[in-house]
Amino acid sequence: MPDNRTNNNHSLSKSLYVKGLQCHKSLWLHKNKPELKDKVSVTQQATFSTGTDVGILAQQLFPGGVLVPFEELSYEDQISMTEEAIASGKRTIYEATFRFDGIFMKADILHRGKRGWELYEVKSSTGVKDVYMDDLAIQYYVITGSGLKLNRSSLVHINNKYVRNGEIDVNELFAVADLTTDIMSMQKDVAANLKAMKKMLAGKMPDIDIGPHCSDPYECAFSGHCWQHIPKHSVFDFADIGKPDPFPLYQQGIILMKDVSREELGWRQKLQLDAMKMKKVIVEEEKVKTFLDDLWYPLCFLDFETTYMTPVPLFEGTSPNKQVPFQYSLHVVDKQGKKPRHFEFLAEPGKDPRKDFLNSLLENLPADGCIVAWNQNFEISRLKELGAQFPRKQKKIAALIEHFRDLMTPFKKKDIYHRDFDGSYSIKAVLPALIPDLSYKGMPVSNGEEASIAWLSLWGETDKRKVQETRQQLLDYCCLDTLAMVKILEVMRNLTTTRA
Repeated sequence: MPDNRTNNNHSLSKSLYVKGLQCHKSLWLHKNKPELKDKVSVTQQATFSTGTDVGILAQQLFPGGVLVPFEELSYEDQISMTEEAIASGKRTIYEATFRFDGIFMKADILHRGKRGWELYEVKSSTGVKDVYMDDLAIQYYVITGSGLKLNRSSLVHINNKYVRNGEIDVNELFAVADLTTDIMSMQKDVAANLKAMKKMLAGKMPDIDIGPHCSDPYECAFSGHCWQHIPKHSVFDFADIGKPDPFPLYQQGIILMKDVSREELGWRQKLQLDAMKMKKVIVEEEKVKTFLDDLWYPLCFLDFETTYMTPVPLFEGTSPNKQVPFQYSLHVVDKQGKKPRHFEFLAEPGKDPRKDFLNSLLENLPADGCIVAWNQNFEISRLKELGAQFPRKQKKIAALIEHFRDLMTPFKKKDIYHRDFDGSYSIKAVLPALIPDLSYKGMPVSNGEEASIAWLSLWGETDKRKVQETRQQLLDYCCLDTLAMVKILEVMRNLTTTRA
């Protein structure tokens, strides 16, 4: 059927209202220049999908409701269906639809309780945030303005203390925060905010410069457009402890790092500034040698991939957003000069991977090896969690933990620094700077979040070709994580021996 939804430039939704609170310019661009938006990343899309899934699951808190669909109906039909559901005595409506004062909105859950209608907004986070209250406030404004009295306005969020025991218990998984009093007190502000937004939308694009609001409370979809005038090596590129607040500098007209007074910088930022003028690696040789002297053979370069952003626990005994290891890569160098042996594990999707993961790791990891990781606390934390789950393996795990050495440490301490690190000590920054032939750039899976998304995407996937392709992408990515450490360690040794 043809879509007769309104394209009125002044019409808003609850999400656009929240965007307008963050930045009028962003709202104006959304309405007038949507083609300037940044491309939605894989991680952002996964966040949206997770939010949708959590919202659907929360409907089980009030089972038996009627759904007002979005895609199949025009705006007018959605509103009519909502009105009919209310008039016919339905107790629960999912995605109830209203329009008032130029705002079109859909409520996650509208429930008729003992004392009247109750509004529930569902979020996949684990607590109440100010921006969620703004979201509820505009909904209250539109619903009550449409003539429906609300007795209660609440936020439904994830209970981070929930532990899965069997099937998901939605009454335990979700927590409900009654925010009625706060939401009612915000109504005058809502009306004033809307008036200001409508006035702004009737004119030209507001002249609003970049600022902290560009990423608070959300990363703006127009950051690429609004920040395009900021050059490389700007004051926004200072990193680490002691860095100056870039916005006051920017507002004073100080854009480039080199124009900042050294008196305003910590020693890390001075190093970052000095490195910009040099084409070589800066090395604290004695400190790096001390680190290298603490390593022994066999060297075991280890990296884990874990689930990420899973507010609904996937496995027995896990809590919301628990990082469950499903993949590892291991490069073992038995002696200096010997070619590394590679071991890897990637769990089958759809089942708890922890037992098979641990058994495979213990089988392939030399008991007497020096285990080299990048940010070792991550791997150690996962191993401790596995030890708690499998008590019989705790002794072996505890012995392995004693053998960990963190390859990130010399880079975090700035004992080795290169201008192309840009102040970072992430392996994603260090690798291409030291070894230009190796990089994560262009890989279909190029970071841990994407690895989790890719693995979870295989759950229920029936296309064998897609499964094989995605598995190979995961194996390639995790393999590079440990190969990168092998190569970086080689560079570190060369830097200290050639200068001796």
